[in-house]
Amino acid sequence: MRRTSLLAIVGASALLLSGCSLSGSAKGDAPGGASVDGPLSGVTITVGSKDFTEQLVLCEITAQRLESQGATVERVCSLNGSATVRAAEESGDIDLYWEYTGTGWTAHLTQTEIIADATEQYEKVRDMDLAENQIAWLPPADANNTYAIVVEEGTAERLKVKTLSDYAELSVKSPDEASFCGASEFFGRDDGWDGLTKSYGITVPQDKVATLAEGPIYNSVATGNPCNFGEAFATDGRIAALGLVVLEDDKNFFPFYNLSLTVRQDVLDEHPEIASVMAGVTELLTNESLQALNGSVDVDGLSPEAVAAAWLEESGLSA
Repeated sequence: MRRTSLLAIVGASALLLSGCSLSGSAKGDAPGGASVDGPLSGVTITVGSKDFTEQLVLCEITAQRLESQGATVERVCSLNGSATVRAAEESGDIDLYWEYTGTGWTAHLTQTEIIADATEQYEKVRDMDLAENQIAWLPPADANNTYAIVVEEGTAERLKVKTLSDYAELSVKSPDEASFCGASEFFGRDDGWDGLTKSYGITVPQDKVATLAEGPIYNSVATGNPCNFGEAFATDGRIAALGLVVLEDDKNFFPFYNLSLTVRQDVLDEHPEIASVMAGVTELLTNESLQALNGSVDVDGLSPEAVAAAWLEESGLSA
């Protein structure tokens, strides 16, 4: 999805949204209300999400897509943390939300096995969660919001670094050029800096490693001050907006965090149309498309509601 074309229709979508309630159920309104007819006519669905940009956008995309197919949607977006939104799904306070396979495996199912294949991880999460908790994981998106190491595009070309193995070589040959910024959590996690450096043999001098808050890391890497490389999340909108590139994780060190729409099995049994209605959304969720969607909110200052409406219209999923 091109951000330029998305922004071109956001204004029109925002005007449409301003004329109808985002949580309303008036028939004939889409987005923002149920369609006159559709495969989900007469169905009320409660959609939830966590409380960061990507999840807020996905909550709106899901709600508006379901409304366009006839459903009446209640929104419970912006729940605080993975445990909270998961508990809401299990208790029936919400019917569905987007979760990450890595979070499902480690946090909800409390598994410690490292799985080096994205499909295998999804299948294990899907099967175990259904058997133990009656939570269905619909087929996953290509989008993988895992940790990533980023560098400014021009710097990457100058230093001839495309992969994390290249970065490891750079840290040995030119340690000053391998300067790194990360957040405190990244430095304290097993799947963060310590594990990464051991896996790849990265040897950055301690005085070239800086601890920053998550937000400033992106600008610091873009300007090369105080670091040329930094920790990021792979679908963050600032990656594309600031001209950063993600180094290829050529040893598959970072866990997979593919997106999947999770639904209570009893809800899916009663309304199996949910899966087919949402399949078109899942197919379009890539790292690049989520970077653009997140950037429209975090960089351009647009609302999740308007961004979701514009994306659905552009993707042909608004009706």
